[in-house]
Amino acid sequence: MKNIKTFLFGIIATIVVVGCSKDFLEYEPEGVLSNENVATAENAEALVVAAYAGIANDEMVGPLTHMWVFGSVRSDDAYKGGGGRGDVDIIDRYEQYNLTTADDPSDWMGPRTWTNYYKAISRANFALSVINDIPDTDYADKTLRQAELRFLRAHSHFILKLLFKKIPYITEGLSQEELLQISNDVENDALWNTIADDFLFAYNNLPQTQDQVGRADKNAAAAYLAKLRLYQAYEQNDTHQVTNINATRLQEVIDYADDVTGALEADYGNNFLDGFDNGLESIWAAQFSINDGTVVSRVSFVTGLNSPHGTGLYGCCGFHLASHNMVNAFKTDIITGLPLLDTFNNSNIFNVVDGNGETPLAAGVTLDPRIDHTVGIPGRPFKYRNTVNTTGDMVYNFSWARDPGVYGYFGNMKEQQAPDCSCYVKEGPFVGTSKNVDFIRYADVLLFKAEALIQLNQVDGGVTIINQIRTRAAASTQRQIDAGASNVYNVGMYPMGMSKADAFKALMFERRLEFGMEGPRFFDLVRWGMAEPVLNAYLAVEKTRKDFLANAQFTAGRDEYYPIPQREIDFTGGLYDQNPGY
Repeated sequence: MKNIKTFLFGIIATIVVVGCSKDFLEYEPEGVLSNENVATAENAEALVVAAYAGIANDEMVGPLTHMWVFGSVRSDDAYKGGGGRGDVDIIDRYEQYNLTTADDPSDWMGPRTWTNYYKAISRANFALSVINDIPDTDYADKTLRQAELRFLRAHSHFILKLLFKKIPYITEGLSQEELLQISNDVENDALWNTIADDFLFAYNNLPQTQDQVGRADKNAAAAYLAKLRLYQAYEQNDTHQVTNINATRLQEVIDYADDVTGALEADYGNNFLDGFDNGLESIWAAQFSINDGTVVSRVSFVTGLNSPHGTGLYGCCGFHLASHNMVNAFKTDIITGLPLLDTFNNSNIFNVVDGNGETPLAAGVTLDPRIDHTVGIPGRPFKYRNTVNTTGDMVYNFSWARDPGVYGYFGNMKEQQAPDCSCYVKEGPFVGTSKNVDFIRYADVLLFKAEALIQLNQVDGGVTIINQIRTRAAASTQRQIDAGASNVYNVGMYPMGMSKADAFKALMFERRLEFGMEGPRFFDLVRWGMAEPVLNAYLAVEKTRKDFLANAQFTAGRDEYYPIPQREIDFTGGLYDQNPGY
């Protein structure tokens, strides 16, 4: 599955997958072959691989895998970055929560992402429509491949639901007339259950593991069901406010999480380095490859804009930069080693530039070491390097900031690889790598379970899991992450006997530290019903630090989701219902 291009050559030679001309409803692989004359086991196998490729056909402006725009910049984790506010200005508008119309032609990223996901769904559905027609006796793996395809279809619908909430669920075998009758105005709980039905089919028909890495298996289906039921447990009304937390769904989270086999990587940094793809912690990931005979290989360019700028080592363009709030979140109590849940942002960890171009640590501060796996900080090693023999100095430098007057000096690290990595490709100024993008890792599953336990008043069980995550963080100091004398790492464990309220606050904070700048933050806040208070509190302070946020304001009941693209509403003759506020 890593060399996915090789598998695609045979089928793509005869079935040309093209972009949609007007709408995803018109999108299907076109060519000289019909369902009837491709309905063989050999062609079906190639179509399944094409469906896997569809969920990872990433681009920098219509993302499918890494949610750095929608989940990180849109939250309190990061600033847009780049060459000022006008550089890819639609992301600036997302960051300001200033997208108030659904038919603005300047908003191309949301509609393009909608289309890209439905293209991926169309690939899965086309493959299903072919496989369904093959007699069982002619295709030994028929049910297995159907389960994989339904998993892929559910995955794409799940992410679309996180982004747009009201979405049409598209299945195989529908005529054009039938497609035009499928509404997006479905009761929220019912839509969750429809997505879950596909995951349940996968769960019931996939093996625990697959011989080929990268294929969906029962383990991934169990993890995804735990994730889906967790989101479903927080019941929302029509204006996206949480009105109830469903205990039955929370118990399902625990049950499915217990079905997942996996382990934490010994070092936190392993998750973000080439060489550890499909490792202990990776439960479900987009697969990429390099040196596969194509011009730039099957590498990921989804974060291609986000390399450090002006280094001579990377390319451009300096997007996705850690916020002051994100950096300060890694502060720990100097005595207990616990996060400063309520006061972490009262002062900055790094604020003063010394004569050596470094950012000395503020006096009396200790840190969670995950900061140096997550954020590029001037004067500190980048990607665990002080120097690189073939490419030069790898200590993060102030000069790497593209527009420090607007966005400051902090960078991103998790999504980067060292420039001398064999996984690394440059296409013009843009950087791609063959490093997988994890959708779910085992730490995620553990914290899903911890959250459900705490909400069900099994507080000590949840806190024990949080401490398991923190124990791994405390041990993740073996790589070169500190330049020398300026850092103090200090990670303590939460005590048993905490109140439910305090434990849930710890859980929310731990998710932020563990998955900082990976993309889930905004969606977590929406799930918890806390997006408006958290993000407006963030903005109130951040406006005093960054002038470009002066007019930013999150509007509850609107900004939790993106608008349904107006072109989709028009194409269906007004069948689709728009989200409130747009």
